[in-house]
Amino acid sequence: MERRVVVTGIGVVSALGRNACEFWDALTKGECGIRPIKQLDMTDVKFKNGAEVPGWNPQEHFEGKQADFLDRFAQFAVVAAREAVKDSGVEWNPTLRERTGIVTGSCVGGKESEDIGYQDLYLRKRGRLSPLTVPRVMANAGASHISIEMGVTGPAFTLSTACSSGNHAIGQAYRMVRSGDVEMALAGGSEAPLTFGHLKAWEALRVVAPDTCRPFSADRLGMVLGEAGAILVLEPREAAIARGAKIYGEIVGFGMSSDAHHLTQSASDGAARAIQGALRDADLSPDQIGYINAHGTATLLNDPMEVVAIRISLGKHAERVPISSTKSMHGHTLGAAGAIEAIATLLALRNCTLPPTANFTKPDPHCDLDVIPNTARKVEVEYALSNSFAFGGLNAVLAFRAPRK
Repeated sequence: MERRVVVTGIGVVSALGRNACEFWDALTKGECGIRPIKQLDMTDVKFKNGAEVPGWNPQEHFEGKQADFLDRFAQFAVVAAREAVKDSGVEWNPTLRERTGIVTGSCVGGKESEDIGYQDLYLRKRGRLSPLTVPRVMANAGASHISIEMGVTGPAFTLSTACSSGNHAIGQAYRMVRSGDVEMALAGGSEAPLTFGHLKAWEALRVVAPDTCRPFSADRLGMVLGEAGAILVLEPREAAIARGAKIYGEIVGFGMSSDAHHLTQSASDGAARAIQGALRDADLSPDQIGYINAHGTATLLNDPMEVVAIRISLGKHAERVPISSTKSMHGHTLGAAGAIEAIATLLALRNCTLPPTANFTKPDPHCDLDVIPNTARKVEVEYALSNSFAFGGLNAVLAFRAPRK
């Protein structure tokens, strides 16, 4: 018999704050975490802004030389996991550690360490790299360090499906808990993509806005990159209730698809199949959905594609569903996007407040749905979706239920 799966702990490191409380407070106020990037010299990069974690100091979180073993993206993962586990109130024992899984998502892994290595090798002509380069660069470093620190010995792995990585990670963890493969899971994603080489690569794609992120707005100019770590604690509903844990919400469905279409241009029918898959898995009808946290990158092609996908999936009900893109505030965090947006969706359901699409200026006739412009909306919603549609045509959608039922 399949088990109901709930979220009992959350942890966030983002441009909107270094914990979940700060993150949610900024979201509800419509605050934008996009600002000039300070961690590197941006002189030779055409765009100057990003959603950077403010004032990040590894020494505040890791003792001695421990931080030397972790790239910035892995640091975010570990710190978010610490908050999520503490928030959940879980009490570890040997059996639970063995029956807990860790599933993380990361699109690009340790870019900071990779950039430093390339500069040492090609620019400074050094013949030897740091022996820590490989363990810092590997995309699974976040999952591995969480496992080591928490003493979790169950299955631990990392998924890399571009900006659907976080949703795919949570979805796989959800299925593992639901089926009984594990008794608990730590799932989410982390990313630290604000390095010179990586920013120059995005510059070449010509999809990054020179100023800020305006999803669904007629004058949008593109996405804005961000960095973040976000981890959720998943467990069976019965176990959570038995130990008196607070419940943020329930994961009720997960849908996946691939477009088989184009590496960088998503297809609305592929995205729609993922939405429909999540509805089918959750046994929900379209008219039961009360909110959608959109992928909403603010690129010229993505936003109208997603609107079409929502219309295909929800039919006439699409006209009545409020949707918002929180990327307008925390930026596009790539492999962490699904995770940070899952937390935003859960908090919206729990607190009866839908976060806005910030920076909205004027409507686009091709994005003519209710996008909650600029101001959060107080409304009680029972079911919500969180969309992720990635480069490579890889789609993942999660369905959530409010904790009141």
